Amino acid sequence: MTDAPALLELTDVTRHYEAPDGAEAPPVLTGIALRVAAGESVAIVGPSGSGKSTLLNLVGALDRPTSGTVVFGGRDLAQLDDDALAAIRNRDIGFVFQLHHLLPQCTVLENVLVPTLATGGDATGRQSADERARRLLDRVGLAERLGYRPGQLSGGERQRTAVVRALINEPKLLLADEPTGSLDRASSATLAELLVELNREEGVALIVVTHSLALARRMSRVLELRDGALVPLDGAE
Repeated sequence: MTDAPALLELTDVTRHYEAPDGAEAPPVLTGIALRVAAGESVAIVGPSGSGKSTLLNLVGALDRPTSGTVVFGGRDLAQLDDDALAAIRNRDIGFVFQLHHLLPQCTVLENVLVPTLATGGDATGRQSADERARRLLDRVGLAERLGYRPGQLSGGERQRTAVVRALINEPKLLLADEPTGSLDRASSATLAELLVELNREEGVALIVVTHSLALARRMSRVLELRDGALVPLDGAE
């Protein structure tokens, strides 16, 4: 871990849900502690059902902890209202999921620019966003696919489009939930390399939840979610 100031810090975070009968179910997360510096890359591994996606939802301001604190950019997310959380998700946090969630009726370029619509902005801002989108799409090898729709792309191309969409508003943190889970081995390796390079080139902090140890070991740290807590993965170094 670096000595840089924390971009993200979770302290004693727990999350539990009610069982269908109204009783309190066993906690999914218990006493989570995590500190991520700006520009750092972290992988989180663990079996299905261990709470990895729940943890990512808390970090991404999509859910609130039952107890404990999630501090992002110096702000305790639990103290913010829904509008403030939505603004953070749009401007400061980018999301990449196993399923790309691209709009089928929109072109590659249009899909990438969707997150910029919520920010408004004048003509100069829209032009700047368009230029950034084209530059990033060229960077990931999709310059010849700007007018294509998702159905005309390979799985790897769709996921690269999703990565660019997540980066378009220049977020401080990129969250990737099983980003290679639906890809073949070659496409997975290409995407893993791309995430590592963009982490370095864009200076964006990266948290990857994955079952793939090959992808996890490309990150600067590998943590395992075990019995509701985060621990360093044995043999990851």
